[in-house]
Amino acid sequence: MTQHQGEFADIPALMADIGARARAASAGLGFAAPEAKRAALEAAAAAVEARATEILTANGKDMALGEEKGLSPAMLDRLMLDGPRLSGIAASLRAVAAQDDPVGQVMAEWTRPNGLRIRRVRTPLGVVGVIFESRPNVTADAGALCLKAGNAVILRGGSESHHSARALHGCLLEGLRAAGLPEDAIQLVPTRDRAAVAEMLRMVAHIDVIVPRGGKGLVGLVQAEARVPVFAHLEGICHVYVDAAADPEKARAVVLNAKTRRTGICGAAECLLIHRDVAADLGARIVADLVAAGVEVRGCPALGHLPGVTPATREDWGREYLDSIIAARVVEDIDDAIAHIRQHGSSHTEAILTEDDAAAARFFQQLDSAILLRNASTQFADGGEFGLGAEIGIATGKMHARGPVGAEQLTSFKYLVEGDGTLRP
Repeated sequence: MTQHQGEFADIPALMADIGARARAASAGLGFAAPEAKRAALEAAAAAVEARATEILTANGKDMALGEEKGLSPAMLDRLMLDGPRLSGIAASLRAVAAQDDPVGQVMAEWTRPNGLRIRRVRTPLGVVGVIFESRPNVTADAGALCLKAGNAVILRGGSESHHSARALHGCLLEGLRAAGLPEDAIQLVPTRDRAAVAEMLRMVAHIDVIVPRGGKGLVGLVQAEARVPVFAHLEGICHVYVDAAADPEKARAVVLNAKTRRTGICGAAECLLIHRDVAADLGARIVADLVAAGVEVRGCPALGHLPGVTPATREDWGREYLDSIIAARVVEDIDDAIAHIRQHGSSHTEAILTEDDAAAARFFQQLDSAILLRNASTQFADGGEFGLGAEIGIATGKMHARGPVGAEQLTSFKYLVEGDGTLRP
């Protein structure tokens, strides 16, 4: 593979070359031995550990540039790598390596009265384009999942994570070399020029699907301009509804975790809805917990009298803060909560806190977000927590993939039909 360095005058030619090489690599990946893919990912994990100092040095450059650019603390948190996070990246690579290979799995099979035996089996998508912003771990997660599913992948990281992504990409290449797989299977766009993104969105001859991983601006741009099919990973406007039948201690702990564990991820709670019957007591204690943890609570008039609460405006409903801010509203009942979520949500993740089975069933039945939780933090909206090893994103659309997109969701299917000289009358 030709290693590209620096900036490029002819972006269309650069991207056409990357696309052609990805397409060529994908031809063999569809039937690459599961053992080879597993070995590549295990070797990549070992490389992450062996190159930890190099990766952290690269990340230090990105962090310094991010601070110069005035990135928010939450955005810097998304960008930052340290020892535990590198260990997590290596663990994710090994978890994906250990999964059953999805390619060739029989999804369904049946025999027709005329004797035809039909099987529906998983097959790779081909070439996946991943456009992401500040989180450098997406380099490893997306590369690993696409390879596991037999796909070639073209990765285009944001300028904020440029050095970190290159260092992690080097580990993936080391894994591919160790396993004898083509290095063009996982390519990183070498330029920060935004023209490369525009080219990717038009590369219908080379890319089979685009996965945008980032904020509303990025996803909106991709959806508006892409000619290649898109798995939309839209905003994480996640709601937590505290029902009248919520267990107080569970509710207090879950809300605090849902908002504060990591405020800059898409699974962070952005809006708290509280049943009127418990607003004065449990609701007030939850709000006090959040304020004590340093969260700015923007509340409706029914909560405005509480210490530390600032008045919410219309713009606070349906807003992804990715920061230590949460909107809070008192609702009349569960139906009012469901109506609010339908109007202001992004179909990502919602949680209900209740001991009432009927209320939970109503919440699950009447909302259609990709992930619905009961008595659990929205921060579990993560492929690793679902047992997928890692994720390429949380798809909020309704076509093909939905929720955490792991290796299995990065496959399509084909029909294998066997007869015995069978003729159609």
